[in-house]
Amino acid sequence: MKKLWEATKKVKINSNLYQFEKFISKKYNLNLNKNYQKILNWSIKNSPTFWDTVWDFCEVNGIKAKNKTIKSKIFYKNKFLPNYKLNFTENLLVKNNKDKAATFISENGFREVRTWSQLNNNVSKVYKFLKKNKIKKNDRVAAYLPNSIETVEAFLGASSLGAIWSSCSPDFGVKGVIERFSQINPKVLFIIDKYFYNGQVINVLERLPQILKTIRSIKHVVVINYPGEKYLKNQYKFKKVKLFTWSELSKIKHDKIKFSKFDFEHSLTILYSSGTTGKPKCICHRSGGVLLQHKKEHQLHCNIKENDNVFYFTTCGWMMWNWLVSVLASKASIVLFDGSPMYKKNDLLLKIAEKEKITLFGVSAKYIDALRKSNPTLKYKYKLKKLRTICSTGSPLSNDGFEYIYKNVKKNVHLSSISGGTDIVSCFVLGNLYQPVILGEIQNKGLGLDVDIFNDKGKPIKNKKGELVCKNPFPSMPLKFWNDKNNTKFKDAYFNNFLNIWHHGDYAEVKKSGGFIIHGRSDTTLNPGGVRLGTAEIYSEVEKFIEIKESIVVGQTWDNDVRIILFIVLNPKYKLNEYLLKKIKIQIRKNTSPRHVPAKIIVVDDIPRTKNGKIVELAVKNTIEGNEIKNKEALANPHVLEQYKNLNELNY
Repeated sequence: MKKLWEATKKVKINSNLYQFEKFISKKYNLNLNKNYQKILNWSIKNSPTFWDTVWDFCEVNGIKAKNKTIKSKIFYKNKFLPNYKLNFTENLLVKNNKDKAATFISENGFREVRTWSQLNNNVSKVYKFLKKNKIKKNDRVAAYLPNSIETVEAFLGASSLGAIWSSCSPDFGVKGVIERFSQINPKVLFIIDKYFYNGQVINVLERLPQILKTIRSIKHVVVINYPGEKYLKNQYKFKKVKLFTWSELSKIKHDKIKFSKFDFEHSLTILYSSGTTGKPKCICHRSGGVLLQHKKEHQLHCNIKENDNVFYFTTCGWMMWNWLVSVLASKASIVLFDGSPMYKKNDLLLKIAEKEKITLFGVSAKYIDALRKSNPTLKYKYKLKKLRTICSTGSPLSNDGFEYIYKNVKKNVHLSSISGGTDIVSCFVLGNLYQPVILGEIQNKGLGLDVDIFNDKGKPIKNKKGELVCKNPFPSMPLKFWNDKNNTKFKDAYFNNFLNIWHHGDYAEVKKSGGFIIHGRSDTTLNPGGVRLGTAEIYSEVEKFIEIKESIVVGQTWDNDVRIILFIVLNPKYKLNEYLLKKIKIQIRKNTSPRHVPAKIIVVDDIPRTKNGKIVELAVKNTIEGNEIKNKEALANPHVLEQYKNLNELNY
């Protein structure tokens, strides 16, 4: 167990977590003594009281009621803070002055800032536009937009009047967009005219005719020009569909919004499962649960404070976009980046972090690994004086990734590896300032969440790998899956493995320190000789090789068993010779076990991934075994799978 960092006593005492500890200690006569485990235990044992207290401490703007919970024997039918009422948008537009609320930066270097008063005014215009066009509570509003301030304004405008928001980023192809939005019948579509990625300009407007032809529910379309660019000329005319431009909305006179209060349970947004195993599931999230969980994570776990500058590299097709936007509810400002994170400069995002005085810098584990390989001796090139927290998610952060941050990016920083998912639009396990950062570990469970690791028989285990579960209900459980009769798909997704226990689908372990290690997704664990192995352990070793750009590992059914196949993409100037082959196998055997050593190591040009950058092991496994890939549209680069077909090396 190697300790990499610990907050000073001064940092702990000045933290939001300490203020919360004092708040509950006084209110409930507790003696917690800056002990995270004690606060965690109290929050789980007194779950309804805890969530009600988060409402008070985080100053949610709304109307409280007497009951804190509706209890049910069925896990997902438990309800928190029933009859509490709030408006999600009102809770995000918490300031209305000339302070900075949002900053947009494109890969082209275009930058613009929105003050809180400008943000309020623009959201009011969207609200008035939607209301005038008879959009009301529970109508769906869809968006096909980049990570821009206009996207945030459209979202807040829709949610202010109780409409349900759903978004896809422009890197989704037409089929992927139709597959998602056609399931929810939106009345309005916000669409970007074009977007940029790695120097390329991509026309999005030309996809509109096909979308409208297929999704007949759309009656109003708002075309937004890419920030800093002129509108693409629109030559399209559509019967029964009214077309508007964002500049037309900008001319609407703004007023102070009279916010209606909706139930805590009211639907806020529909997110989508990755869709790599079939049609994407439409996951419907409740406004109160999302707001409360995000406020808890931002303030108590990430120590976000008023006027902080929070950055997360994300697109609005990923749940981290929702997480980032909610930061506004803590009176902090958000920094939105759109484009390639390494356009013309492999440390572009760190340069932005320096220039924008970022306090929380959020990226994927994959980005940290790519930075480590492209810039192995960064050696604190940027001062990053304001930076207090680095968050990493998307996949397990390797030991080398942990070390790289402290040896090259910043010594005195809270590195918070976090893990959760689209399913809960938040985290199950994440960081806190009371405990040290330990190499390779996520610090602990999220407050109020009774997370554990179960073996196949449903028994809790420590220091052994098993299934990540949550044993108690929580407010950010999805409300439902859209169009899911009798909750059939919903129950199948989370409750078929263990009776009345949330089964998350991560293969993980909990250490004696209370820290967690995620070893990969359960459906991609390897089973050679009937022994379950996590893919993350192999990736962790392969990532150490300067010769290897990236890799993907799968199990191939072979000779009544499973054998491990490792596919690698080599960096330029390197070849897979006998020496490198032997070196890889020795490294994996030495640092994991003989069982982890791949039976075959094969060079490929590229690796298939989802739109938000996650590698798709299941698609590769199905391809090499000749099975049908159910939903190639969910992939950012489906053509890549062709090179995994009919490989001679896999026939012997």
